[in-house]
Amino acid sequence: MGSLDRPKNWSANPNISTSDQVNLSSSYSGSTYSRGHLIPNASRNGIKEMQLQTFYYTNSVPQVQTRFNDGVWNNLEQAVQSIAKGETVYVTTGVAFSKVGESKSVSYIQSSSDTKSVPIPNYFYKVVLRVKTNSSGEVTSASTIAFWFENKEYTDKYYNHTTTVDQVEAWTGFDFFVNLPDSVETAAEKNSNWTTFQNF
Repeated sequence: MGSLDRPKNWSANPNISTSDQVNLSSSYSGSTYSRGHLIPNASRNGIKEMQLQTFYYTNSVPQVQTRFNDGVWNNLEQAVQSIAKGETVYVTTGVAFSKVGESKSVSYIQSSSDTKSVPIPNYFYKVVLRVKTNSSGEVTSASTIAFWFENKEYTDKYYNHTTTVDQVEAWTGFDFFVNLPDSVETAAEKNSNWTTFQNF
């Protein structure tokens, strides 16, 4: 993290064929959706190359802008960044179109710069890990917290949308933080209290 000026333009990810990317140099005009970052600019604005990567098309998903991207979601990102100023924090951010076992319809949208359609996520999540280590660098304890949101407007606080990493794993089918010692991972992934995570 740093204080580099925010880039003005989005660009294609050079590691992926442009035929497999949607041109998002323009946003979704006339809609309520913005080009929501998965890795936020402010988490990578200390190194220019890393910052520019946050403006790759592949780091963007359609996200309700007003009272989600510019509100509760932005506040959550800032809260995580505040903790990360003093230590290494591990964050995974993602989207889901349905929960495991659930059937939800998926809507699509187009950028004004491309004819390819972009699927609109029904859900957003963020899972966060903090660890403590001994003098040998081995993890001795850990704490996690998870957040789950529908892709809609919110008028409340991000900490009202906490859940456990275990629950997000059940909803997504993913297994997070697998490199933790099993006993540490099992205990850590049961927390859903933001204050407990803050005070770890």
